[in-house]
Amino acid sequence: MTVTSIAAFAAAPAAYVPPPAPVLVSTYLTEAGADVHVYRDTDGSLSSECTGCGEYAWTLRVTREFAQEHAAICRRRPRFLAA
Repeated sequence: MTVTSIAAFAAAPAAYVPPPAPVLVSTYLTEAGADVHVYRDTDGSLSSECTGCGEYAWTLRVTREFAQEHAAICRRRPRFLAA
């Protein structure tokens, strides 16, 4: 009698493929020198991130004008990542 493992018949595991990264579409400068970046996400929506205060926004209402308004009122200096 020959014994064959079920694992021998199982399909090879699929490699994980991460989703595509959001695409940078606009950057707005704040008075304190930080940037508000606007990204187009893979689902077509927009998100924004401020390098000053760290605000991240994603809703169906995020527009470039939303990011411009944030850039006009944010007074935090840019935050830099520790090396």
